[in-house]
Amino acid sequence: MAEIMLQIATVLIFFAILFGVIRLVLGKTLVDRVVAIDMLTVISISLIALYAQVSGRFVYIDVALVYGLLSFLAVLAIARFLERGL
Repeated sequence: MAEIMLQIATVLIFFAILFGVIRLVLGKTLVDRVVAIDMLTVISISLIALYAQVSGRFVYIDVALVYGLLSFLAVLAIARFLERGL
């Protein structure tokens, strides 16, 4: 049962990646593209967490947390730049 849930999660993550890339390519404004990149980082964090679960090496959860923190800071910097410049 757990393997079926992991396979379903994997399929859903790859569909999310597909839709995120489509949004990145078809985004009309810069803000749309930034949101798509942020969504792709969140999806990649979930993919790292899924890999940690499958492999049984939970050190990857730390990697996902650091990646999430860096992604958050990057989006804040980009939002500040788009709002009024650095």
